[in-house]
Order: sequence, then structure tokens, then C-alpha cells
Amino acid sequence: MKRTEFLQMCTLFGISIPFQASLLSCSKDDTIGLNFSGKVTIIGAGAGGLAAGYLLKQQGIDFEILEASAVYGGRMKINTDFADFPIPLGAEWLETGSNIFQEIVNDSSITVHVDTIADAPDLKFVNSSWFSFFEQYILPSISDKIVYNKIVQSIDYSGDQIIVNMQSGQHMTDKVIVSVPLKILQDGDISFTPNLPQDKLNAISGTTIWEGFKAFFEFSEKFYDDNYEFGITPSTAGEKIYYNAAFGQNTTKHILGLFVVGTPALDFTSLSGDALRDFILNELNGIYSNQATPNYIKHITQDWDNEPFIKGGYMTDNADWRTVKTLGESVANKIYFAGGAYTDGEDWVSVHAAAQSAKSVVDVIIN
Repeated sequence: MKRTEFLQMCTLFGISIPFQASLLSCSKDDTIGLNFSGKVTIIGAGAGGLAAGYLLKQQGIDFEILEASAVYGGRMKINTDFADFPIPLGAEWLETGSNIFQEIVNDSSITVHVDTIADAPDLKFVNSSWFSFFEQYILPSISDKIVYNKIVQSIDYSGDQIIVNMQSGQHMTDKVIVSVPLKILQDGDISFTPNLPQDKLNAISGTTIWEGFKAFFEFSEKFYDDNYEFGITPSTAGEKIYYNAAFGQNTTKHILGLFVVGTPALDFTSLSGDALRDFILNELNGIYSNQATPNYIKHITQDWDNEPFIKGGYMTDNADWRTVKTLGESVANKIYFAGGAYTDGEDWVSVHAAAQSAKSVVDVIIN
């Protein structure tokens, strides 16, 4: 079953995708019975890496997060200057029930409050974002464990301890959680000694990773529809939609968003500056009777293909679940994988799926 078919079935029957139950649903201070007491190194401070560190912290396991860039969050990136509400340059929607926030926090003593609004078939944050949730509830307890500007080049797991080689030095550890975008592994930016198993290598190289682009335009008037979705041929090539980004927000601003992944994104990632702005305005002029240009105020764009430590949008919705499952499997009880591309095959690419994969990995490590 493809991811899109699975999500559509859940929506049809009113089912929210569950956050996998585990031994970690105990109190944050309950570390009785842990079978691991070494050190874990997490590579990547996106949703999967942050969630993994947070859960290891709850269980009293020593860990460190190595982040290649100068900031945390990965594709949860937001802009707080463009409008009077957070602009989600990456992950934007909630594709499961809002109870997921409490489940990610994994601590009954903490009450989580995040406002959402229905934006069928998903939920949308109200004056908040995935980034804001992680910043408020996950980051505070682990911020001192993140080391920035650490570009991992190779991982040697041939010995009793694992050697993580970076551009600036070497790191010894007992277990590694790889939580980098799949494109980083696909391009061979991190090598492994010994090589990863052949089925894992086949899954990495054989998976389609969509290009990713987003833009937000402020206009003086709302002349556009709340949603304008393009038909993409073939449908597996990607998605493209203009949408009312101010929907549900506490604002009077008129902000139109553009979300495009896959082959259609190439029309935008091949342009920059005024040429990119004019291309989008001209497209909107054609749809809405030349109303875009005279109402234009300002815009921002995000080309995910051009982010050096991300290199693209995300894994296609049309991936085979068995391939996704292989991507998520651990290697030699030493190398683990957490993030939107490394799951059990029931769901992938979404932030909650990344957090769920982190929880599954930490369960395996401590047991």
C-alpha cells in the first residue's frame, strides 16, 4: 500500500495515525531495567534527531547530537519576520490527531497546548508551527547536547566502539543514530565501514526524493482562492498547490503560499531573484485575471534543493512501504536510523512519523 492510499484510508474511516506504544511511555524518571548504559551519537538535529535525543535524555542515556549546520530544526524551518504569524518554510501541516503532541512529549506531568484548526484532510497550526512545538517542549532539556557545524564524513563501526569522523576531528561512541535527510546518504556524503548491507544500499539508491520549493507572497487584497491545486501528469511526479497561508491565523494580512514538490518544482528551483518573483506573479496573473502584480507587496522563497545539508524536498509519497521499512532497519546493533524517511513503512516523511521512528529506535537501544 502506498503512503497516499494509507493516509486516505485513515481519513475515510476517521482514524488518526497512532504514535507507537512502547516501554518509553513510563515516567521520565523511570530507568529501571535499561539494558544499555553506553553513549549514543545522533547525527542530525531535525525532528528525528531531536526526538531521539529527548527520549534518551528521559531515560538517562548519555548522548550527543552532531548537527552539520549552525541551526537546529532541519525542514521544520520557519520565518518569523515576514508576517505576524510564523511562516513555515518547511513542514507545515499536521497529518494525524492533535494528541500526537502529548505523546511525543512522553511525560504525563507536562500539559501540552498547541492550537490547530481543520484544514482538510489535515490540521493546520494556529499562530504556531512544528518548529515552535519542538522549540518549546523538546529543545530545552537537550539544547546543551547539540554541537553545531559538525559535518560527519564517515562512520566506522567495524570495532567495539564506533568511530565518527568529521571535517574537524573524530568522535568515539557506542551507538549511532543516523538522522540526516535521505539525499545525504544517497549522494554518499557519509560513508560507512564496513559498507551498509546491500538491501539497505539498494533502498537508499532506489528511492525517489522529490525536489522541494515553497514561496509566500503578501498581497494588498485577497483575490485568490483558499486552494488552487494543479493536476500533475503523471500524478507520481509531484504536487503543486497555491493556498491561503493566512487561513485560521490571527492576522489581517493576505498571504498566499505556494507548495511544490517533485518535477514541477524544477520550474522554480531553476530561477532566482526578480525572474523567480515575476514567474510566480505571471502564473498567478494568468489564473486570477491579472490581479497578482498590482496587489503584490513582498515575498519570500525557500529552495530546499539548495540547502547543502538537506539537498531536496522529501521522499516521494509513492514509495513502496517495503523499501521504507528497509531504510528504517538498524545495522549490526550499532547503526540506527531515525527520521521521516526511516520508519516501519506504515507512514513516512511527516514530522510525527519522524518522531515515531525515533521512539522506536530508542526502544530498541534501551532494551
